Amino acid sequence: MTMTHYMSLLAENQPWNLIIFMAIPVIMAETLTITEFFIIFNKTRTGGIRTLNKVIGILDGFYFTGIFIYLLITAVIPLTKTGGWHTWVDVVAVGFYLSGVLFLLPIALMELGIIFRNKSFEEKLKIHFMLVGGFLVVAHIAMIFGMVNPEIISNMPGMHNM
Repeated sequence: MTMTHYMSLLAENQPWNLIIFMAIPVIMAETLTITEFFIIFNKTRTGGIRTLNKVIGILDGFYFTGIFIYLLITAVIPLTKTGGWHTWVDVVAVGFYLSGVLFLLPIALMELGIIFRNKSFEEKLKIHFMLVGGFLVVAHIAMIFGMVNPEIISNMPGMHNM
């Protein structure tokens, strides 16, 4: 069975790639989500939960930006240059995974006061929640497409040029 490059990355160098590329960023995003619900429900502006949310937001944003840069240089560019993608499913899986940077980096920048400085607490809360939700959506799309066997797509009628 052929795997997408997304699944190949996670399956190689066990358990380290799984931990580095999946467990750490997703656990931090889930921690953001859980703390986000506490903050929204209680309208928490300060305290331990808010501090945890802020620290995790900064760490996850920069951690995932590092993953993005690393995989762009070591995987995406070489695969694109050599035509090594395993059908469009592979591109979707990797593309959606890497698009997580569009959601996590702004969280880090917002927490550091670099962007959205002039927004109210409530506006920042909404933006933060939408960014966390956006990351979870693209991460799950990447997981779903990453688990597809690209051979079933390439063997479908009309898919011979992939």
